[in-house]
Amino acid sequence: MPRLRYLVPLLVVGAHAAQAEETTAGASLRAEREKVLDGSTIVVTASQFPQEIRQAPATMSVVTGEQLRRRPVQDLAEMLEDEPGVQINGVGMTRRGISIRGMSDEHVLTLVDGQRINDASANMAHVDFSLGWVPSIAIDRVEVVRGPLSALYGSEALAGVVNVMTRRPQDRIEASALAMQGFRDGAGGNSTQLAALLGGPVAEGLGVVAWGEYRRRDRTQSEEDPLLSELEARDALSGSVIAWWDVAAGHRIEIGQMASDDDRARDAVTTGRAPIYYAYQDHITRARTQARYNGAFNWGDVQLGAYRSVLERVNERDRDQTPTAPTKAIEAVVDGRVSVVPVAGNRLTFGAEHRNEKLEDVTINAAGQDSVDHDALFVQDEWEITKGATLTLGSRFDHHPAYGWEVSPRAYLVVEPVPGLTLRGGFGEAFKAATLKQLSPGYITVAAGGRFIITGNPDLKPETSTAYEVGALYHGENWNVGVTLFQNDLDNLVQTECVESCGIRGQERRTYLNVEAARIRGIEASAEVRPIEALTLSASYSYVDARNITEDEDLAERPDHTAKLRLAWEVGEATSVSLRGRYIGKQTVFANSAPVRLDAYSLWGLDASHAVTDRLTLKAGVDNIFNKRLADSSALYSLAEPGRVVFVGLGVAL
Repeated sequence: MPRLRYLVPLLVVGAHAAQAEETTAGASLRAEREKVLDGSTIVVTASQFPQEIRQAPATMSVVTGEQLRRRPVQDLAEMLEDEPGVQINGVGMTRRGISIRGMSDEHVLTLVDGQRINDASANMAHVDFSLGWVPSIAIDRVEVVRGPLSALYGSEALAGVVNVMTRRPQDRIEASALAMQGFRDGAGGNSTQLAALLGGPVAEGLGVVAWGEYRRRDRTQSEEDPLLSELEARDALSGSVIAWWDVAAGHRIEIGQMASDDDRARDAVTTGRAPIYYAYQDHITRARTQARYNGAFNWGDVQLGAYRSVLERVNERDRDQTPTAPTKAIEAVVDGRVSVVPVAGNRLTFGAEHRNEKLEDVTINAAGQDSVDHDALFVQDEWEITKGATLTLGSRFDHHPAYGWEVSPRAYLVVEPVPGLTLRGGFGEAFKAATLKQLSPGYITVAAGGRFIITGNPDLKPETSTAYEVGALYHGENWNVGVTLFQNDLDNLVQTECVESCGIRGQERRTYLNVEAARIRGIEASAEVRPIEALTLSASYSYVDARNITEDEDLAERPDHTAKLRLAWEVGEATSVSLRGRYIGKQTVFANSAPVRLDAYSLWGLDASHAVTDRLTLKAGVDNIFNKRLADSSALYSLAEPGRVVFVGLGVAL
């Protein structure tokens, strides 16, 4: 709690200098829902320039900041759990990851304002450190692209891209403060969030925005063994300052600094013959420094950027247990693009990127550090073939010292044959570069409580995918409906395999090998309707058939069927209520190499917002209404639900 002293000044400023943001939030939310119904929501991630979502060369969805600030979301996974085609899966140690269309969380690229953040999972096991980077109070919207985008963004974008767009108040000084408290039904699991934002123009052409957040959640103990944690504790403080200068009309320079301090704690036990219970702690610090320039000229647009991200993890354990070695990952990126319109109806974009990735870890080699340079060129042509028909062609050329050039082509066609009806389809190839640890011949680490060691393999090939999709979307008056068929063929998936002394504890050696091919295909359907002005009903359904082609078996932890429902009701001018439901179908897991089918389950949540005055908004609700606990059904689920949580909150604007 001493950390709160850093946030109190910002909360005080937010409470005394705010414009009436909360009073306009309801109107903004209604306006956003209107745009969703008619497909006019503006997005940028699919093509790197603004366009309506119905015209974007990809299957996309958007979550707005107003939606997120209605309930106490802890991280990006909780922000996106209600989105079509998105599934939250376990990554180990009670932590979660984001899966898109049955693909692993390691195949989802996360961006903040279009810039990649350190992929913690690339060099650390069982981590979700990429998900708690930006709090809801600082988010304008989150854009989700389902389908490969390596043609624009390079490695890791096999399943899709999640782009967190942060707020930039432009017209006036804005200030807001948010406080949320969650109470879990049972011992432990209570949560606290305190956040504030202040920003806007401070002089002619000059602007600044600053935000800060304190977020905490208590650990939840296992009912089967109270000495173990079912969910770990979190204690995080984060903040950012971003300033911009409009040098001239259409020309902006922006600089910024973001930082976070995230502590995790849980009770664990060893796996040996004489189990030892111990306390496990991770201390994670992140920082990012950025600068960029956007310019609009008579002949086209230019964007230049440079940013540096640092992630550091220090692990501690008591009871004489050996901690994981400290890890520090550093990425420095310089990129740029030029977009021109050589002829009417044709937009041509060229870009380049240089990225240096450095890792400091005593296990990676004798020197305790390694680095690699990624260089890339890309080109994209969006061509309006005829009125209502647009073809996007593009390719990216990435160079990696370990395996040379990797080419990621993409083609996508969007056609509007009649008003309201959009037909779309295309294909794309993508890849994921092997990590520094996986490629290092000197990498060696002890895993699984001492049962075996893992070594690197410099002969690894990149994981690759070829994806296809075709779909249709219709926007009627006060309703829309869409359906998409997709298939993703994956090759050279990396896994650890035993190569020496297999089955002998303490002597077994495993290494990374390209051993698997997989095929994931399925269907997504979504619909939204507003039967009356105050009521909006939205629903989505996904079917995923995920097969390991090499072993001729199901891929683990991919639910066959997923359905999501949301009912939003505007109860007068001051009150809104939202009911959310998720159905997670049966899925296959493996216990001692034998496939086991886990039961389906459903989760429901309810939240409400009421404007008490023009400056004060009360928020309340309940997550996991029926107190579903997955461990009651099976101990094989890789994630845990926190149980029923009742929350209350206040939004302040003065």
